[in-house]
Amino acid sequence: MLAERGRLLLTVVTDLLRRELPGPRRLDEARNTTGEQARAVRVRQALERLGPLYIKAGQVLATREDLIPSAVARELEHLHDQAAELPFARMAPVLEDELGPRWRRRFGDFDTGRPLGCASLAQAYAATLADGTPVVVKVQRPGITATMAADMRLLRAAVRLLARRTPVLNETIDFRAMLGVVFDAMRDELDFTLEASNMERARVTAASASGVEVPAVVHATSRVLIQRRAPGTSIRDADPAAFKEEERERIGTDLLAFMYQGYFIDHYFHADPHPGNVFVCPDGPTTLIDWGMVGRIDRGLGRALMMTLLALANNDAVAVARTWPEMGRPTAWADISGFEQDMASLVPRLNAASIDELRFGASLAQLLRYSTHRGIQTNPMIGILGKSFSNAEGAVRRLAPHLSVTDVLVEQTDRVVRHYAEQTLSRQQVGYTTLQLLSALENSLPQLRSALRSLSGGDLTVQHTAVTRRFSLADQHDRHRLWRTGERLLVPAAVAWLLSRRRG
Repeated sequence: MLAERGRLLLTVVTDLLRRELPGPRRLDEARNTTGEQARAVRVRQALERLGPLYIKAGQVLATREDLIPSAVARELEHLHDQAAELPFARMAPVLEDELGPRWRRRFGDFDTGRPLGCASLAQAYAATLADGTPVVVKVQRPGITATMAADMRLLRAAVRLLARRTPVLNETIDFRAMLGVVFDAMRDELDFTLEASNMERARVTAASASGVEVPAVVHATSRVLIQRRAPGTSIRDADPAAFKEEERERIGTDLLAFMYQGYFIDHYFHADPHPGNVFVCPDGPTTLIDWGMVGRIDRGLGRALMMTLLALANNDAVAVARTWPEMGRPTAWADISGFEQDMASLVPRLNAASIDELRFGASLAQLLRYSTHRGIQTNPMIGILGKSFSNAEGAVRRLAPHLSVTDVLVEQTDRVVRHYAEQTLSRQQVGYTTLQLLSALENSLPQLRSALRSLSGGDLTVQHTAVTRRFSLADQHDRHRLWRTGERLLVPAAVAWLLSRRRG
């Protein structure tokens, strides 16, 4: 079994490595030959056969056209985690182990005939609690934890080999960090108590977002999750004609606003909001299910991403070229100037797209292609963010294809800016900023004292020597980042000082 999985993985890696890092002349090529498409289908089918870990990795790769051919990326967007149904007799022991031998007493009805869904990790069943509450019972497949552990070891070995074989590409991509993001996402899916915790946290966010709900958790163990059943049907199966036009617009706006709050305010978001995970019903709420895969980012990455998207919306290529590298770091061979030229060409094209063509998820994928080509290493969470953006936008366009994702983002900007301002002026942040400034001052005092002593003693000399020094774009970028860091420290401190003066 392990040998067969190893051969499948080798097939995938071999197919993906046939393409080298794209050069300038290949960035906009459309390679739709029969051979390319056959290879793309072969990769997708192999990943689906390998199971859930590889499916998640493939879904992240679908956003990385800097790594894989465009035809393969488009094919991987259609990855489905559909597994053969196990008979209930195989699943019942898991329920007994987790809920006890009298588990049936919890339910007034439990449909064991046909699962609501069958995935590689679990099967879901419709049930009704003893008090009549409709629920969904998610049961983990027997033995899946051991299978996943073996898969993780195999994938780690493959990534180590890939990193050794492609050292220059690895310096730009950081394959291990990217794999770590996938493993972190899968960890919550292997323990349903973690997924339940994700849902409870998301319900707090949903309480402040109109029109969006997260199912309440009834009970959770590591291998069984009981949650309230979402009303309606998934957007994937919904009939747009059953909804009024204004209702379709409202559903799309509410869902995007909820996702933007996760990206830019909570820094905690649903990483897999594809159409099958978004439930809707006429005159009812929008419900986001399946919280096993979530993304977590820090405040700096969220702020830089917001600035990048607003710069795209405002057709500001210079701002995109400045903010995008802040989400990563330049390699020793980075060409920042070339990236600026790329953005001067790309951003106006993206901005010229019509409302029903513009997609932030696809835009992030394009930016990744150019930045990787120019030697800029990007935060590995960008792949998860791009996947989440693409999924959410795809769900919205099922009901509201002409809704402007840019307009919704701009409408949310005031909210995001107000949140950042409140954080910046909070007691915790002002104290943190003050400590940073004091630390920087302490570190600079010894040099300052030494210079002053030399000056007072008449020993300070300034020697000017003409030195020929190679211009380094990476050094320029580092200096620029240092200056921007200083700005971020000084501005909040100045505001806090002014406020304290007014109170006095």
